[in-house]
Formats: sequence, C-alpha cells, structure tokens
Amino acid sequence: MSVESELVRPDYGGACLDGVVPALLAAPGRRPAWVPAPAANAEQIVLLVLDGLGWEQLCERPSLAPCLTSLRGGPITSVTPTTTATALTSITTGLPPAEHEVVGYRVKVGSQVLNVLRWRMAGADARQLVPPSEFQTHEVFGGTAPPVITRGEFASSGFTMAHLPGVPMLGWQVPSALVVHVQRALAGGAPFVYAYYDGIDKVAHEQGFGPYYDAELTYADRLVADVARVLPHGAALVVTADHGQVFVGDGVINLSRALTDDVTLMSGEGRFRWLHARPGCATRLADRARDELADDAWVRTVDELEAEGLFGGRLTPAGRDRLGDVALLARRPVAFLDPADPGETRLRCRHGSLTAAEMWVPLLAAAG
Repeated sequence: MSVESELVRPDYGGACLDGVVPALLAAPGRRPAWVPAPAANAEQIVLLVLDGLGWEQLCERPSLAPCLTSLRGGPITSVTPTTTATALTSITTGLPPAEHEVVGYRVKVGSQVLNVLRWRMAGADARQLVPPSEFQTHEVFGGTAPPVITRGEFASSGFTMAHLPGVPMLGWQVPSALVVHVQRALAGGAPFVYAYYDGIDKVAHEQGFGPYYDAELTYADRLVADVARVLPHGAALVVTADHGQVFVGDGVINLSRALTDDVTLMSGEGRFRWLHARPGCATRLADRARDELADDAWVRTVDELEAEGLFGGRLTPAGRDRLGDVALLARRPVAFLDPADPGETRLRCRHGSLTAAEMWVPLLAAAG
C-alpha cells in the first residue's frame, strides 16, 4: 500500500465546495472563472450533488460515465473533514466548517457523541436533546429558499433540519421522480434548484469498488443525462460531489493500549479519527500517536489543524468543543477503529481524510 506524499488542502474562498453555491447564485456573467463555462451565464441552474463521487474515481472509469465525462469543468476541493455532514453543510451555507460548526460525522456534544447524519446519541433520537436549529444557525442558499429535491425519507431528519432549514422540500422515492421534480421546478421559473442523489456513496460503502460500484456509476451517469435532457434553453446543470472514496476493506487498525489509556472517548470516523484526551494528557497522547502511527496517519492536534487553516478559519468555541484533542488523518488505505462504533468495520470504501482520492471532487456542467 502506497503512502500519500502530501495531504490536499481545501481551497476555501476559491474552487472549493464552500464557494459553489455563492458562485452559482451570483448574477449571470459575474460568476468566478472556475465555474464551468456552460453555467457562467445561465439564467436557471440545477445543482446536482452525487454523494461520494470523487474526481479520481470518475477519471479512472470514463467508459462507464460517458455523459459525466463529456461535461465541461474539472476538479475542485472538498472540505475538512471529507465527510457528508460537513461537506453538504458547506455547500448549502456557503461557509467553511469553522464557521458553520458542523465539523464532522460524529462529534462531541456534552459528554457524549452525536451521529450527525442519523441525529442519534447514545442509540436514541437526539432531536429534542440537540435541536438542529441550534446546532447549525446559519441561513442556507443565501436566504433564497430554492426547491430542494432529495430522498423523501430525509425530509424530517435532524441533519436535514440542520443543513437545509426553511427550504421547500420535494421528496423522491425513486430516482426517476428526481428528474420530474427538476423539470417541474424549472418550468415553474425557479432560478436555482438543488438536487441530491446518494446511490454512489451507499454502494461504495457496502460493496467497495468492483461490479456493483461500476453498475451504480453507470446508472448515476444515466440519471445525469436524464436531468440534462429536461433543461430548457438558458438553463444549466452543474454536477458536484461531497467527497471521494478510498477502498479500505479489512485495513482497520486497533489503537494500542498506550494510546487508549490516555483517551476518554473517540469521535469522527475511521479515516479522520478524533481522540479526546484525559485531562493533562493531550501532549503525551499526540507524541505517542506520532511515534506509533506516522506511517499510517497525519497526526495533528486540534490547534495545529486550526493554525494550518484546514477548517477554513478560526474555530468558534462551539465548533472547537465538538472536536477532540488529537486527530488521526489516514494517509494510507486504512481506518482507525473506535470500539464504540463497531458498525464501521463493515464499510468497504471510506472517506474523511485529506488524500487526493477523498479531497478532489468534480464540478461539471452542461447547458440546456
């Protein structure tokens, strides 16, 4: 297994997920140069997010995605960490994680860990204990409230209420309905439409790369083609993703007793694992982690991550309190086990770290 030579830093304020919606909401002709040409002057825009489709994975399979690979554009960066909860919130708010404070998939709330995607804590629904409207307080889509097209069962979830508050929701039960919703929204004059499809990510997690992944990518490519076909003249489809994927399989690392003795709990996910240190042990924990795991991970303290700008600015007190003291950012195709979250071991492909395979995502466009 090869070692990544460098981590990929988010291009906050530039060609990065936090800049996509502000760029597309700008007036036609005033959008930044990194916006693909078909969307530069479009009067109506559909932003379709394909969860889990990394730029590297797309480029490695061009024959499976003839529509996507025919679109104009190129790669942009995701955010830190490269996880759905954080990246989608950066897309919808137009803010880096340091500002919107949804800083991970599993984050510390009080003395427990909140699973942000499921909005569960200690195995129970956490919407009453952790109100989504208080967890993430920034407006989305610049306050414009565009139609949002997503799976119907997501409409009332805690995470949806946190990263998509106050927008009209159009739920789909089967992907063909996504296309119909897009067509109707555009016909109704909506200047901006947001759509979300999660199939690629689900298959990658469950099956890894191989025939199931290839079949799903082929299917998602047809979905993109179907959406492109319903665009009226003057409209554009823009396609992006929240993160890429790394095949980990059984490459799961159990942390040593020397490390876990200094840890009160863990959060984050396998490829961006947070260690919460016992009082007075943070420095020793970081030093030991570097000694033991330097070949497998970029080891950073929370202060180092903040100083390097990897969250896109200075953390707020609330955001900082949700994170641990020492982070393990996987640099090889491995994951770091949290015994409190054993279900993760079933995942074949994963994400969260800052390797090129996880960080680079497409930003592609087609004109109607």
